[in-house]
Amino acid sequence: MTTATAPTTAAPVSMKALLEAGVHFGHQTRRWDPRMKPYIFTERNGIHIIDLQQTVPLLQQAMDFARSIAARGDTVLFVGTKKQAQESIEQEATRCGMPCVTNRWLGGTLTNFQTIESRIDHLLRLEDRRDRGEFAMMIKKEAGKLLEEIEKLNRYFGGIKSMRKLPGALFIVDPPMERIAVTEGLRMKTPIIAMCDTNCNPNEIDYPIPSNDDAIRAVKLIASRIADAILEGRTLENYATEADDTEGLEMSQFTASGTFSASPDDPGPQVAADDEPAPAPAPPAAAPAPPATPPPSDG
Repeated sequence: MTTATAPTTAAPVSMKALLEAGVHFGHQTRRWDPRMKPYIFTERNGIHIIDLQQTVPLLQQAMDFARSIAARGDTVLFVGTKKQAQESIEQEATRCGMPCVTNRWLGGTLTNFQTIESRIDHLLRLEDRRDRGEFAMMIKKEAGKLLEEIEKLNRYFGGIKSMRKLPGALFIVDPPMERIAVTEGLRMKTPIIAMCDTNCNPNEIDYPIPSNDDAIRAVKLIASRIADAILEGRTLENYATEADDTEGLEMSQFTASGTFSASPDDPGPQVAADDEPAPAPAPPAAAPAPPATPPPSDG
């Protein structure tokens, strides 16, 4: 029987890695949101510089929360529809097995999830018919229309078609651009993790990460750290499941009962008296042969 080993927690991200990725660059000073002032270090050449000494612990808090969400079996919905974030968000969400929105946030994705789920089911049914070869038996024009519908539905629902319930949290890149997603998250009381640049309102975010949300490398770094935390959380979930499965079991249940010996003179395993099988019933007695009849006389 193999014993599960407790997973290790990844080391916190270093400030050097944040600097190399350009996480500290903010927006122009004229585009700032005054509510981000506590997270701004200084201003240089008309651009705000983000205080990375606050980014490091806040990123660690966001990672710990994402880990806890994954450990309890919930999902984290990755949201990043801007051009700089689409590829990184899709890659990291796929790597950690989480849903994502990279094309366009459809209104009602959270607040009207029942309708969204019905469209996802329709997409899955169409893909199933295509995979079974039903489209090959249709006329070309009809099959073409269905293929176009599948392509269109995948454009909007492809990243969330594995999401069968509301997510446990949102991870958003550029909250001002994803305003509808933030509003729906607040209305549904879904916790939000977000990369907040100097033009964001951090008061709406449960776990703000002060960082540059326009640089591809910065988005890739932060998203990869959140994905790593989710993978650790899923490992914790599997570890807890294995521990629950083996809880209460005794070693006697994994060992054979009875006494064994390697000696050739030993008769074999000794069976307990309570477990001794009942003797086989005796075979029924044979019926007596009929008496012989005398041969007929000649006289």
